Amino acid sequence: MRYHTRKIVKPGDLNPNETLFGGRLLEWIDEEAALYAVIQLDSKRVVTKFMSEINFVNSAVQGDIIEIGMDVVKFGKTSLILKCEVRNKLTRKTIIQVETITMVNLDEKGKPTPHGKTKIEFVKDRLSKD
Repeated sequence: MRYHTRKIVKPGDLNPNETLFGGRLLEWIDEEAALYAVIQLDSKRVVTKFMSEINFVNSAVQGDIIEIGMDVVKFGKTSLILKCEVRNKLTRKTIIQVETITMVNLDEKGKPTPHGKTKIEFVKDRLSKD
């Protein structure tokens, strides 16, 4: 799992139980999946199609630093399938796991379109090709 983003849990991120609100965490995951897909597919027109069941394993509280990890499960013809794990940066305890996030590449009309990618590419490798 590659961890790309860190967040600090702030007062506005909490639920009435004073733990990280699940909806806020899902917002962060969806944003991270979109950013990851945009970079991998080299396309700005990427949307979330599907997110599998979500497994909340542990809570996070105010002041915790969390990190969001994404890995590619599969490159489809028009899609990129990811998995996600969010963990506490300091304790390494898993906070949430999402087994499948399907991101779809779209054309100018909003229709799924092939992206032509088959493997993970790193920005440093793309830059060295130019």
